Amino acid sequence: MSTDDHCITLQPSGLRFCARGDEDLLSAARSAGIAVPGACRNGVCELCEANLLEGQAVNTRNQQSIPVSAPLMMCRTQARGDLNLEINAVMAAGENQPCKYQAKVVDVRSISHDVFRAQLKIPRRRELSFHAGQYLSINLPASDPCYFSIASSPSAELIELHIQASPDWVSAQNVVDALKSGQDVAVEMPHGKACLAAVPERPLLLVAAGTGFAQMKSLVDYLHDTRYSHPVKLYWGVRKHEDMYLRSLAQQWHEESERFTFVPVVGDDEDNDWSGHHEQLVRAVLASGMDWQNVEVHASGSPAMVYTLMDALVEEGLPEAAFFSDVLEYAPRN
Repeated sequence: MSTDDHCITLQPSGLRFCARGDEDLLSAARSAGIAVPGACRNGVCELCEANLLEGQAVNTRNQQSIPVSAPLMMCRTQARGDLNLEINAVMAAGENQPCKYQAKVVDVRSISHDVFRAQLKIPRRRELSFHAGQYLSINLPASDPCYFSIASSPSAELIELHIQASPDWVSAQNVVDALKSGQDVAVEMPHGKACLAAVPERPLLLVAAGTGFAQMKSLVDYLHDTRYSHPVKLYWGVRKHEDMYLRSLAQQWHEESERFTFVPVVGDDEDNDWSGHHEQLVRAVLASGMDWQNVEVHASGSPAMVYTLMDALVEEGLPEAAFFSDVLEYAPRN
């Protein structure tokens, strides 16, 4: 934060971002990755309305000061110091309430020997808010919900899923068959607290096993649209080379940004029950030489992999509060 930046705090979410004196608050918030609603950019739609609780701000149309306790439109407001705003439409990480939608299947296709990429369109997409790294459920008739990480950024028009469906995985195969039919499907979203509601203040370490890459893709796509300037390192562990179904995309990120590092970890073993590639993935992460006191870790994979990784990193000095994974929520250990 430079001396020309002002600190803007949003209540009740507690999210914070920096804004220069010459930029409107909506632009600054979105550059920080905070999902403030807005459509018209000139104050007509009133979606970005907030109340000024504390601080000095001006209306960009007439440069008049905005009184404390008065409403303002973030798209046409500039800060003249640190601000405290109230905007109930902005949620902290994981606090968006799940809702049910009828999603239209736009496309579903095979992208590897056992992974399908699906794209869904949600009606009134602008009204749907979720955070990068969250997941959804697909609810088929007479079937338990099936949960999948969202692979797209919150700003993307379509919802992307990566579905691993081997012939012996009946529930996942039923989902793929339903999506291929082209009919609408019932979804519930968003779920999950291991997500980003704003850009992190530290370097990021992303660790994925198998289709856990989908969650990491959502995080990376999201960060591309923000001012995030810290290094990002992605470790992707798979059992066999062909299981790394979007390796070319991860490699493209690596080549296009000097701040992004991609490290593939391949177990190269034919045994479906072999867990050694998880241990190999953890060993590779430990060998990265990162400053464990100054990094935020997001992990996606099986509970065994996630807890093995978390224990190893905490032992190396990582604060437990800096480790994020959906496993900690849906498969807590005693």
